Amino acid sequence: MVQPWQTGKIIRIENETKNTRRFWIELPTQQSFDFKPGQFVTIDLPIHEKPNKRWRSYSIASWPDGTNVFELVIVLLEGGLGTNYLFHEVKEGSELTLRGPQGVFVLPEKIDHDLFFICTGTGVAPFRSMAHHILNHNISHKNIYLIFGCRKLEDALYEKELKALEERLPEFQYIPTYSREVPENAKHLIRTGYVHAVYEEICNNGKKTGPDNTPQLQPAQFYLCGWKNMIDEAKHRIQALGYDRKSIHQELYG
Repeated sequence: MVQPWQTGKIIRIENETKNTRRFWIELPTQQSFDFKPGQFVTIDLPIHEKPNKRWRSYSIASWPDGTNVFELVIVLLEGGLGTNYLFHEVKEGSELTLRGPQGVFVLPEKIDHDLFFICTGTGVAPFRSMAHHILNHNISHKNIYLIFGCRKLEDALYEKELKALEERLPEFQYIPTYSREVPENAKHLIRTGYVHAVYEEICNNGKKTGPDNTPQLQPAQFYLCGWKNMIDEAKHRIQALGYDRKSIHQELYG
């Protein structure tokens, strides 16, 4: 069933980094915006004559809280018609046409395996939503690893919040890793490189010896959100570790 378009009102805008903004959107005709953590909304922007050239989809960065307000976190793309419109034309009080929630990139009904949330850039949005939802509803879970690939120190979206979440959500680990321009005096304090080395290390260290003395992988589900190159490489590497393709879930950006 095709969802109807509705009007949302921008009630708040904040800069998260120099090229990333947080947008809070209210749905005045609804008392509560009900969605599953990990889902997205599609916005119809006045940037082209053809509908499919106007539509842009963004994962919801907030979590269901019973209100009619939700948050998006959006990065300004060089030459991107959609993000340039949102950054330069939209202000507090502006209205947007949107529909949603949509998507099946959601938590399993029962979290009986370790969860690997692997992301780059604004791909952290659905995992922020999922982690808070698990905490708020005291959902039973195994280990949760949020592995966040960033270029520079200032690119770590929601960093303080996600670090604080480690203290509040049992078995949750926030693991940012930085690939570029890390100051020498900070390298010994943080993880550098790409996300792939992180989950490979965790999976290999978590192997147990089976009855026939062969190493066995810890059961896990992998959620990937970000740019195509990262997702393609992660799918290849995760399966090379020995995990089944069915254990991998993805949400592609761009």
